[in-house]
Amino acid sequence: MMNKTRGAADDPAPPPPADPAVEARSLTVVRGRRTVLCDLGFTVRPGEITGLLGPSGCGKSTLMRAVVGTQAHATGGLDVLGRPAGHPALRSLVGYVTQAPSVYTDLTVRQNLDYFAAVLRPGRAEREARRDAVGRALSDVDLTGHADFLAGNLSGGQRSRVSLAVALLGTPKLLVLDEPTVGLDPVLRRDLWDLFHTLAARGTTILVSSHVMDEAERCHRLLLMREGELLATGSPDDLRTRTGRATVEEAFLHLVDEASAPAAPTTAQEAPR
Repeated sequence: MMNKTRGAADDPAPPPPADPAVEARSLTVVRGRRTVLCDLGFTVRPGEITGLLGPSGCGKSTLMRAVVGTQAHATGGLDVLGRPAGHPALRSLVGYVTQAPSVYTDLTVRQNLDYFAAVLRPGRAEREARRDAVGRALSDVDLTGHADFLAGNLSGGQRSRVSLAVALLGTPKLLVLDEPTVGLDPVLRRDLWDLFHTLAARGTTILVSSHVMDEAERCHRLLLMREGELLATGSPDDLRTRTGRATVEEAFLHLVDEASAPAAPTTAQEAPR
């Protein structure tokens, strides 16, 4: 008897693509007479590190506030983990780290984490879960040896890591980081990026902003912004190939120049009377 040849129809169907962790449709923010975000449309894939890159003042922080649901006057569509941004059900699923460390300087590192863990998991029955969450967060940000130090006595980089530990207490599905490496030395920057990749490997989606272009190379996908608009999206390799440039920084500058170039004149403009 002849063996049946296995064909494509016999192979198991590939799994359906996962829903986006973040999906924006015509997202716009107007502040006074200024349009801070202009008609943005993009997706953030689950389990990846998406870098939001652009110069200071281009709207990165405003976009991140919109994602976590704290930005007023946002119009258009913005879904986060399948729900509208800011939905109460997202509070324990989204971690947010602002540019300024959000810790109490008169408490120790552990006391800061104990306090925020109690906010996330109130009640005596959650005591053991809170203790485990605090220990895990301290280990993740490599501050176990500094757990009993006053936060006010830590370096700026260490305080930033305490803020990150707070955001990790609830094991968020989405972590939103607003320029977490600004002002840090190269070793701390490297260590934080190693941690981001470890978290992504566990399944956490990370949206991280930066104006340092060499950090773009550490991301799976990029959103390049300028003056409230998206210049391009894609992986670092995609953007380099698309622009024919060797680095993401060169690709970004090429896209800026391309967007700033005057429109080609029409035939009538080329031959005025």
